Amino acid sequence: MRRGSTPAARLRWIGTGMAALMLLAGCTDDQAKPSPLPEPNPSLSVPTTPPPAATAELGATGPATAPACEGIQIASGQDPQPVIDQHPAGTTFCFSKGLHRISRAIRPTEGSTLASDEGAVLTGSVTLTGWQRDGQHWVVRGVLPPAYKLKGRCEDDRTNPCQRGEQLFVDGEHLTRVMSRTTLKPGAFYGDYATNAVYVADDPAGHQVEMSRTERAIESSAPRVTVRGLTVEHFATRPQGGAVEVGVDWRVEANEVRWNHAVGIMVKEGDRAVLRRNTVADNGQLGVGQYKSADARITENLVTRNNTDGFWIADWESGGIKSTRSSGEVSGNDLVANRGIGFWSDIAEYDRRIVGNRIRDNAADGIRYEISYQGVIEGNVVENNGFGTGRGSGPSLWDGGGINVNTSSDVQVRGNLVRGNRNGISIQSRTRGDGPRGRYLLRNVVVEGNQVVMDQQTASTGVVENKKSPAPDTVHFRRNSYRIGDQAAERFAYKGRTMTWQQWQAAGFDTDSITG
Repeated sequence: MRRGSTPAARLRWIGTGMAALMLLAGCTDDQAKPSPLPEPNPSLSVPTTPPPAATAELGATGPATAPACEGIQIASGQDPQPVIDQHPAGTTFCFSKGLHRISRAIRPTEGSTLASDEGAVLTGSVTLTGWQRDGQHWVVRGVLPPAYKLKGRCEDDRTNPCQRGEQLFVDGEHLTRVMSRTTLKPGAFYGDYATNAVYVADDPAGHQVEMSRTERAIESSAPRVTVRGLTVEHFATRPQGGAVEVGVDWRVEANEVRWNHAVGIMVKEGDRAVLRRNTVADNGQLGVGQYKSADARITENLVTRNNTDGFWIADWESGGIKSTRSSGEVSGNDLVANRGIGFWSDIAEYDRRIVGNRIRDNAADGIRYEISYQGVIEGNVVENNGFGTGRGSGPSLWDGGGINVNTSSDVQVRGNLVRGNRNGISIQSRTRGDGPRGRYLLRNVVVEGNQVVMDQQTASTGVVENKKSPAPDTVHFRRNSYRIGDQAAERFAYKGRTMTWQQWQAAGFDTDSITG
């Protein structure tokens, strides 16, 4: 990589005849040969109406949508692992209503189902008691785990507060970690790992104080597992690790995964896994991750407000969904208000389809397709992304846009509505080395049939390159519709120049497109 409750969604298209909309929201080491450039798609004339995603509604997600559970009962307070181990593979286990404190990761057996239709909550937290007054603060001792290896890139790269997994919750409210006792303030906590002490500034008397301590709720231990109807919260996941770890042929449906330190749901070497109709919210680093998993489907999920614990917004897999060395489809999701990238394909992705998602209000790019191969980005609504990238980022096309294609080959960006983002569509050519399917190059990229609105806060759309990797002549913009307001404004960029619409067309781009 380089440099290291459901909210309402408001989508608007401004244009002639448009009304305002309201909606709820075979891998090989051989050098790869370039694919032929796709011919113009006859179904993609210059667009005059938004894609279907603009009028679609996600509907309900999470445990309320789970069907009834019939199977072996697991009561609140019961250790689930012995119950699972005493029954044959393929058994359905029904978690009862209430709080299930998980002190070790659950390891399901092949073909089994972990489910609930009663509101079961799996938590990785422990209750902290025995608080004592210590000057202006309160302290409890002996509750932190032994030292462990730290990793992760934080927005604050001086004190790195995002690297520790343990988090504090008072009456269910998440406290902010500070890195010294002198900076402790109301609503925050300080974990002193050298002396094994936890400090808070607010009197904990009369309040439920919990600390996340178990690292993972469910572990990928067997294929063909179903996880359904559960709430999974307060796990002390390490950076890049998931509270729910998903394996081969798993189905993870109708769950709520929230307030875990790192990744909510992690598909790890989980070929053909399906994630559907989950609510994945308020996790510390990332909502959903995918790693070395072919043909996975992530569809109809609400992924929102992730990166609560301060991971690097611009460039360290924080935000909504990130996938690496994988393939499959990401479709019909609402990716909303994450403190990072909405959806990010990074490093040797292939045969990836990003289709019909509603991606808005994320702090960095809406969609980033980086050093990867063979991708289709189609029919998405990408709005108001990129205005909170923080350190190491800025307003230029190098820092991305609503849709960002970075040094990738055989990518089609078609039929999307890209409106009001920090930049519109950013195509980047960098020097990035070799991958499993050939050298990482910007090659055979077609931007076709999109609606791009840049008439207010959006900076520009275009192609940028570094000196060692000049942009090739196989990047094509065609049959797009732009709204840029002032026709003399320099809303486009190519080869280090900002350009007007007329100059952009004179450079050979969008010669059959329209603007207004």
